[in-house]
Amino acid sequence: MAEISAALVKELREKTGAGMMDCKKALGETGGALEEAVDWLRKKGLAAAAKKASRVAAEGLVGIAIAGTSGAVVEVNAETDFVARNDQFQALVAGVAALALAKGDDLAALKAAPFRDGKTLAETLTALIATIGENMNFRRAARLQVTDGVVCGYVHGAVVPGLGKIGVVVALQSAGDKAKLAEIGKQIAMHIAAANPLFLTIDNVDAAALERERAVLTEQAAASGKSPEVIEKMVAGRIRKYYEEVVLLEQIFVIDGETRIGKVIENAALAVGAGVTVSGFARFALGEGIERENKDFAAEVAAQLGRV
Repeated sequence: MAEISAALVKELREKTGAGMMDCKKALGETGGALEEAVDWLRKKGLAAAAKKASRVAAEGLVGIAIAGTSGAVVEVNAETDFVARNDQFQALVAGVAALALAKGDDLAALKAAPFRDGKTLAETLTALIATIGENMNFRRAARLQVTDGVVCGYVHGAVVPGLGKIGVVVALQSAGDKAKLAEIGKQIAMHIAAANPLFLTIDNVDAAALERERAVLTEQAAASGKSPEVIEKMVAGRIRKYYEEVVLLEQIFVIDGETRIGKVIENAALAVGAGVTVSGFARFALGEGIERENKDFAAEVAAQLGRV
């Protein structure tokens, strides 16, 4: 086999945009022939996939998978909502959720795990990018488990069962009646989807986020010109309001509009015959936090016409 230099690998990578190891393999397979290596990558779909990787993928699907005392939620992105209705893409996301349920939520480990047809998840995703023609990205995963209790899920905007725009899993620890516990868990999951809590308890609130909020509220209250004592009370009241907005156990239950979630959990203990604890939750909303491209296609067309 011909010796493959680093410079040749670099040249092929710049020419195709494919990964370094893929370029090295392609050159090895073609005896160091650059153009043949380009064709090899194209046939494997690797060059096309790499070129698409720079495009923003903020659509796609969130998927959940639940079995026994474990549950997982994942987000896999694509460029357009159209792909979310593609059977192959839906099967991929469902498979990724099942893999996270079985293996955990370490993203790197999941991408390297065997997935189907002798390929890893990363290789399967690359092949699907080449087939469908859009950039895709396995963005995140979360898995919850309990030793005794239930993990419940809810999908909002479902396109098929278990796949949609918002996915929630919530873990309830309890030795009580599991069927009744699951009913309560489903309602809590629906609440989380609607109310979007950021933290489970007040103690879980990020200290830096709380201090930023307190600084803003203090400045707002100081503008009123009231005494420091009154300002302190105003800020304390607004901090309580902040907790009600972002802390799950402090939120008002969206289903009845009046009961605090902490009280709902207390009442659940009576219904199931044993104490109930929310040990964790995860909520993924499709595309949240992704900076989307805002292209002015009319301006682009006009610019193109202006060059003709």
